[in-house]
Amino acid sequence: MRTALVTHDACLAHDPGPGHPECPARLRAVLAALDDLPDLERLAAPLADAAALGRVHGADYIAAILRVRPAAGQLAQLDGDTLMSAGSAEAALRAAGGAIAGVDFIMGGPDRAAFVAVRPPGHHAEAALPFGFCLFNNVAVAALHARDKWGLRRIAVVDFDVHHGNGTQAMFWDDADLFYASSHQGGIFPGSGLTEEQGVAGNVVNVPLPAGTDGVGFRRAWEREILPALRAFAPELLIVSAGFDAHLADPLASLRVSEADFAWLTKALCDVAPGRLVSVLEGGYDLAALGASAKAHVEVLMGYEGKGKEEVLF
Repeated sequence: MRTALVTHDACLAHDPGPGHPECPARLRAVLAALDDLPDLERLAAPLADAAALGRVHGADYIAAILRVRPAAGQLAQLDGDTLMSAGSAEAALRAAGGAIAGVDFIMGGPDRAAFVAVRPPGHHAEAALPFGFCLFNNVAVAALHARDKWGLRRIAVVDFDVHHGNGTQAMFWDDADLFYASSHQGGIFPGSGLTEEQGVAGNVVNVPLPAGTDGVGFRRAWEREILPALRAFAPELLIVSAGFDAHLADPLASLRVSEADFAWLTKALCDVAPGRLVSVLEGGYDLAALGASAKAHVEVLMGYEGKGKEEVLF
Protein backbone atom coordinates (compact mmCIF):
# COMPACT_ATOMS: atom_id res chain seq x y z
CA MET A 1 0.00 0.00 0.00
CA ARG A 2 1.30 3.45 -0.83
CA THR A 3 2.38 4.85 2.54
CA ALA A 4 3.62 8.28 3.58
CA LEU A 5 5.73 9.29 6.55
CA VAL A 6 4.70 12.78 7.66
CA THR A 7 7.15 14.54 9.96
CA HIS A 8 9.17 17.74 10.43
CA ASP A 9 12.47 18.67 12.04
CA ALA A 10 10.70 21.42 14.00
CA CYS A 11 9.15 18.68 16.15
CA LEU A 12 12.65 18.00 17.49
CA ALA A 13 12.85 21.56 18.85
CA HIS A 14 10.16 20.90 21.45
CA ASP A 15 12.36 20.13 24.46
CA PRO A 16 10.70 19.75 27.88
CA GLY A 17 14.09 19.61 29.58
CA PRO A 18 16.61 17.11 30.99
CA GLY A 19 15.12 13.87 32.25
CA HIS A 20 11.67 14.44 30.76
CA PRO A 21 10.42 11.22 29.15
CA GLU A 22 8.79 13.02 26.20
CA CYS A 23 12.15 14.01 24.77
CA PRO A 24 13.38 14.82 21.24
CA ALA A 25 15.28 11.52 21.20
CA ARG A 26 11.93 9.74 20.89
CA LEU A 27 11.32 11.16 17.43
CA ARG A 28 14.93 10.58 16.42
CA ALA A 29 14.56 6.92 17.39
CA VAL A 30 11.43 6.55 15.27
CA LEU A 31 12.94 8.26 12.23
CA ALA A 32 16.16 6.24 12.50
CA ALA A 33 14.16 3.01 12.60
CA LEU A 34 12.25 4.00 9.46
CA ASP A 35 15.29 5.28 7.58
CA ASP A 36 15.93 2.00 5.77
CA LEU A 37 12.45 1.82 4.23
CA PRO A 38 13.14 3.37 0.80
CA ASP A 39 9.59 2.94 -0.51
CA LEU A 40 8.15 5.01 2.33
CA GLU A 41 7.22 8.44 0.96
CA ARG A 42 8.37 11.43 2.97
CA LEU A 43 6.14 14.48 3.47
CA ALA A 44 6.85 17.61 5.50
CA ALA A 45 4.28 18.39 8.18
CA PRO A 46 2.79 21.85 7.54
CA LEU A 47 1.69 24.33 10.16
CA ALA A 48 -1.90 23.86 11.25
CA ASP A 49 -3.92 27.02 10.69
CA ALA A 50 -6.27 28.74 13.11
CA ALA A 51 -9.38 27.39 11.40
CA ALA A 52 -8.25 23.77 11.73
CA LEU A 53 -7.28 24.18 15.38
CA GLY A 54 -10.45 26.14 16.07
CA ARG A 55 -12.70 23.20 15.24
CA VAL A 56 -11.33 21.53 18.38
CA HIS A 57 -9.85 24.21 20.65
CA GLY A 58 -11.19 27.62 21.62
CA ALA A 59 -9.59 30.74 20.17
CA ASP A 60 -8.46 31.97 23.58
CA TYR A 61 -6.78 28.65 24.34
CA ILE A 62 -4.99 28.54 20.98
CA ALA A 63 -3.74 32.10 21.45
CA ALA A 64 -2.58 31.36 24.99
CA ILE A 65 -0.54 28.34 23.88
CA LEU A 66 1.03 30.16 20.97
CA ARG A 67 2.01 33.09 23.21
CA VAL A 68 4.19 30.80 25.31
CA ARG A 69 7.60 31.41 23.75
CA PRO A 70 10.31 31.00 26.39
CA ALA A 71 13.77 32.31 25.63
CA ALA A 72 16.29 29.79 24.35
CA GLY A 73 17.32 27.48 27.17
CA GLN A 74 14.31 28.39 29.31
CA LEU A 75 11.11 26.43 30.02
CA ALA A 76 7.51 27.37 30.76
CA GLN A 77 5.67 24.86 32.95
CA LEU A 78 1.97 24.52 32.15
CA ASP A 79 1.26 21.72 34.63
CA GLY A 80 3.26 19.14 36.54
CA ASP A 81 4.17 17.19 33.41
CA THR A 82 3.64 19.58 30.49
CA LEU A 83 6.35 22.09 29.62
CA MET A 84 7.14 24.31 26.66
CA SER A 85 10.49 25.43 25.30
CA ALA A 86 11.36 28.03 22.66
CA GLY A 87 10.48 25.60 19.86
CA SER A 88 7.35 24.10 21.35
CA ALA A 89 4.73 26.35 19.75
CA GLU A 90 5.93 25.62 16.22
CA ALA A 91 6.30 21.92 17.04
CA ALA A 92 2.70 21.79 18.25
CA LEU A 93 1.49 23.49 15.09
CA ARG A 94 3.47 21.03 12.97
CA ALA A 95 2.15 18.08 14.97
CA ALA A 96 -1.47 19.05 14.35
CA GLY A 97 -0.66 20.06 10.79
CA GLY A 98 1.03 16.72 10.19
CA ALA A 99 -2.11 14.85 11.22
CA ILE A 100 -4.09 17.01 8.79
CA ALA A 101 -1.57 16.29 6.03
CA GLY A 102 -1.92 12.57 6.70
CA VAL A 103 -5.67 12.82 6.11
CA ASP A 104 -5.19 14.82 2.91
CA PHE A 105 -2.65 12.28 1.63
CA ILE A 106 -4.91 9.27 2.00
CA MET A 107 -7.91 11.13 0.60
CA GLY A 108 -5.87 11.98 -2.49
CA GLY A 109 -6.03 8.49 -3.97
CA PRO A 110 -6.89 4.84 -3.34
CA ASP A 111 -4.93 2.29 -1.31
CA ARG A 112 -3.01 4.72 0.87
CA ALA A 113 -1.93 4.95 4.48
CA ALA A 114 0.00 7.55 6.47
CA PHE A 115 2.15 7.46 9.58
CA VAL A 116 2.49 10.86 11.22
CA ALA A 117 5.69 10.91 13.29
CA VAL A 118 5.40 14.14 15.25
CA ARG A 119 5.60 15.50 18.76
CA PRO A 120 4.33 16.77 21.13
CA PRO A 121 1.68 14.04 21.34
CA GLY A 122 -1.96 15.04 21.58
CA HIS A 123 -4.50 12.59 22.96
CA HIS A 124 -4.53 14.02 26.50
CA ALA A 125 -5.11 17.63 25.38
CA GLU A 126 -8.65 18.82 26.04
CA ALA A 127 -10.52 21.65 24.36
CA ALA A 128 -9.13 24.27 26.74
CA LEU A 129 -6.50 22.40 28.74
CA PRO A 130 -2.94 21.22 28.03
CA PHE A 131 -2.37 17.95 29.82
CA GLY A 132 -0.08 14.94 29.99
CA PHE A 133 2.69 16.25 27.67
CA CYS A 134 0.03 17.35 25.10
CA LEU A 135 -0.79 20.83 23.76
CA PHE A 136 -3.18 20.36 20.81
CA ASN A 137 -5.23 17.22 20.23
CA ASN A 138 -3.73 16.16 16.92
CA VAL A 139 -6.09 13.29 16.12
CA ALA A 140 -9.20 15.30 16.94
CA VAL A 141 -7.96 18.16 14.75
CA ALA A 142 -7.42 15.67 11.92
CA ALA A 143 -10.86 14.10 12.39
CA LEU A 144 -12.75 17.37 12.21
CA HIS A 145 -10.61 18.51 9.28
CA ALA A 146 -11.68 15.33 7.45
CA ARG A 147 -15.29 16.17 8.14
CA ASP A 148 -15.00 19.80 7.04
CA LYS A 149 -12.75 19.46 3.97
CA TRP A 150 -13.62 16.00 2.69
CA GLY A 151 -17.26 15.70 3.76
CA LEU A 152 -16.72 12.51 5.74
CA ARG A 153 -19.34 11.79 8.36
CA ARG A 154 -18.43 8.65 10.30
CA ILE A 155 -14.90 9.01 11.65
CA ALA A 156 -13.25 6.73 14.20
CA VAL A 157 -10.19 7.14 16.40
CA VAL A 158 -8.72 4.06 18.05
CA ASP A 159 -6.02 4.36 20.67
CA PHE A 160 -3.60 1.65 21.80
CA ASP A 161 -1.39 3.93 23.92
CA VAL A 162 -0.93 2.53 27.42
CA HIS A 163 -2.51 5.71 28.81
CA HIS A 164 -6.15 6.52 28.12
CA GLY A 165 -6.80 9.38 25.69
CA ASN A 166 -9.02 11.45 27.96
CA GLY A 167 -8.89 14.48 25.67
CA THR A 168 -10.05 12.64 22.56
CA GLN A 169 -12.79 10.89 24.47
CA ALA A 170 -14.10 14.17 25.87
CA MET A 171 -14.20 15.77 22.42
CA PHE A 172 -16.00 12.80 20.83
CA TRP A 173 -18.37 12.04 23.69
CA ASP A 174 -21.44 13.94 22.48
CA ASP A 175 -21.19 13.23 18.74
CA ALA A 176 -22.67 9.91 17.64
CA ASP A 177 -20.87 10.14 14.29
CA LEU A 178 -17.48 10.15 16.02
CA PHE A 179 -16.21 6.90 17.53
CA TYR A 180 -13.42 6.54 20.09
CA ALA A 181 -12.03 3.27 21.43
CA SER A 182 -9.06 2.65 23.70
CA SER A 183 -7.15 -0.18 25.29
CA HIS A 184 -4.97 1.05 28.13
CA GLN A 185 -3.61 0.04 31.51
CA GLY A 186 -6.26 0.59 34.15
CA GLY A 187 -5.58 2.54 37.31
CA ILE A 188 -2.78 4.76 36.01
CA PHE A 189 -2.59 8.26 34.55
CA PRO A 190 -4.92 9.95 33.66
CA GLY A 191 -7.44 7.89 35.63
CA SER A 192 -10.17 7.92 32.99
CA GLY A 193 -11.21 5.20 30.56
CA LEU A 194 -13.47 3.04 32.69
CA THR A 195 -15.57 0.41 30.94
CA GLU A 196 -18.77 2.25 31.80
CA GLU A 197 -17.62 5.40 29.97
CA GLN A 198 -19.55 4.83 26.71
CA GLY A 199 -20.38 8.18 25.16
CA VAL A 200 -23.71 9.67 24.10
CA ALA A 201 -24.64 6.77 21.83
CA GLY A 202 -22.32 3.93 22.75
CA ASN A 203 -19.74 5.60 20.51
CA VAL A 204 -17.00 5.24 23.13
CA VAL A 205 -15.46 1.86 23.97
CA ASN A 206 -12.92 1.50 26.77
CA VAL A 207 -11.05 -1.68 27.70
CA PRO A 208 -8.81 -1.07 30.73
CA LEU A 209 -6.22 -3.83 31.09
CA PRO A 210 -4.67 -4.97 34.37
CA ALA A 211 -0.97 -4.46 34.96
CA GLY A 212 1.04 -7.33 33.53
CA THR A 213 -1.33 -8.04 30.63
CA ASP A 214 0.69 -9.68 27.87
CA GLY A 215 0.21 -9.86 24.12
CA VAL A 216 -2.43 -12.59 24.35
CA GLY A 217 -4.55 -10.46 26.66
CA PHE A 218 -3.98 -7.37 24.52
CA ARG A 219 -5.07 -9.16 21.35
CA ARG A 220 -8.06 -10.69 23.11
CA ALA A 221 -9.25 -7.25 24.23
CA TRP A 222 -9.15 -5.93 20.69
CA GLU A 223 -10.59 -9.04 19.03
CA ARG A 224 -13.46 -9.48 21.46
CA GLU A 225 -14.30 -5.92 22.48
CA ILE A 226 -12.97 -3.15 20.28
CA LEU A 227 -12.76 -4.54 16.75
CA PRO A 228 -16.40 -5.76 16.66
CA ALA A 229 -17.61 -2.34 17.81
CA LEU A 230 -15.37 -0.62 15.27
CA ARG A 231 -16.64 -2.82 12.44
CA ALA A 232 -20.23 -2.13 13.46
CA PHE A 233 -19.54 1.61 13.39
CA ALA A 234 -18.23 1.22 9.80
CA PRO A 235 -15.96 4.28 9.69
CA GLU A 236 -15.28 6.18 6.51
CA LEU A 237 -11.91 7.15 8.00
CA LEU A 238 -9.87 5.50 10.74
CA ILE A 239 -7.33 7.54 12.71
CA VAL A 240 -5.00 5.68 15.07
CA SER A 241 -3.51 7.15 18.22
CA ALA A 242 -0.35 5.05 17.97
CA GLY A 243 1.30 5.05 21.35
CA PHE A 244 3.83 2.25 21.79
CA ASP A 245 4.21 2.51 25.56
CA ALA A 246 2.25 -0.70 26.17
CA HIS A 247 5.51 -2.39 25.16
CA LEU A 248 6.99 -4.70 27.78
CA ALA A 249 10.20 -2.60 27.89
CA ASP A 250 8.49 0.75 28.47
CA PRO A 251 9.39 2.40 31.80
CA LEU A 252 6.13 4.33 32.38
CA ALA A 253 3.67 1.45 32.68
CA SER A 254 3.37 -2.30 33.16
CA LEU A 255 1.80 -3.97 30.13
CA ARG A 256 3.77 -6.63 28.25
CA VAL A 257 2.99 -6.07 24.58
CA SER A 258 5.55 -6.79 21.84
CA GLU A 259 6.29 -5.50 18.34
CA ALA A 260 4.53 -8.58 16.96
CA ASP A 261 1.36 -7.62 18.83
CA PHE A 262 1.44 -4.08 17.42
CA ALA A 263 1.93 -5.56 13.94
CA TRP A 264 -1.03 -7.90 14.44
CA LEU A 265 -3.26 -5.03 15.51
CA THR A 266 -2.11 -2.85 12.60
CA LYS A 267 -3.18 -5.56 10.15
CA ALA A 268 -6.53 -5.93 11.90
CA LEU A 269 -7.14 -2.16 11.72
CA CYS A 270 -6.21 -2.07 8.04
CA ASP A 271 -8.81 -4.79 7.47
CA VAL A 272 -11.50 -2.53 8.96
CA ALA A 273 -10.58 0.56 6.92
CA PRO A 274 -8.40 -0.49 3.96
CA GLY A 275 -6.89 2.54 2.26
CA ARG A 276 -8.44 4.92 4.80
CA LEU A 277 -6.05 4.77 7.79
CA VAL A 278 -3.95 7.56 9.28
CA SER A 279 -1.72 6.72 12.23
CA VAL A 280 -0.42 9.47 14.54
CA LEU A 281 2.39 8.95 17.04
CA GLU A 282 1.50 9.32 20.71
CA GLY A 283 3.58 7.76 23.53
CA GLY A 284 6.45 5.29 23.81
CA TYR A 285 9.40 6.00 26.10
CA ASP A 286 11.92 3.19 25.75
CA LEU A 287 13.82 4.35 22.68
CA ALA A 288 14.77 0.95 21.29
CA ALA A 289 11.28 -0.47 21.82
CA LEU A 290 9.69 2.64 20.36
CA GLY A 291 11.78 2.51 17.20
CA ALA A 292 11.25 -1.22 16.69
CA SER A 293 7.51 -0.99 17.34
CA ALA A 294 7.02 1.96 15.01
CA LYS A 295 8.91 0.13 12.29
CA ALA A 296 6.80 -3.02 12.72
CA HIS A 297 3.66 -0.86 12.52
CA VAL A 298 4.76 0.97 9.37
CA GLU A 299 5.96 -2.18 7.63
CA VAL A 300 2.47 -3.64 7.95
CA LEU A 301 0.95 -0.45 6.52
CA MET A 302 3.34 -0.57 3.57
CA GLY A 303 2.84 -4.26 2.90
CA TYR A 304 -0.92 -4.42 3.36
CA GLU A 305 -2.64 -6.08 0.41
CA GLY A 306 -6.13 -6.70 1.75
CA LYS A 307 -7.79 -9.20 4.02
CA GLY A 308 -6.20 -12.61 4.06
CA LYS A 309 -6.65 -15.74 6.12
CA GLU A 310 -7.51 -14.75 9.65
CA GLU A 311 -5.22 -15.87 12.44
CA VAL A 312 -6.98 -18.04 14.99
CA LEU A 313 -5.90 -16.85 18.42
CA PHE A 314 -8.24 -18.40 20.97
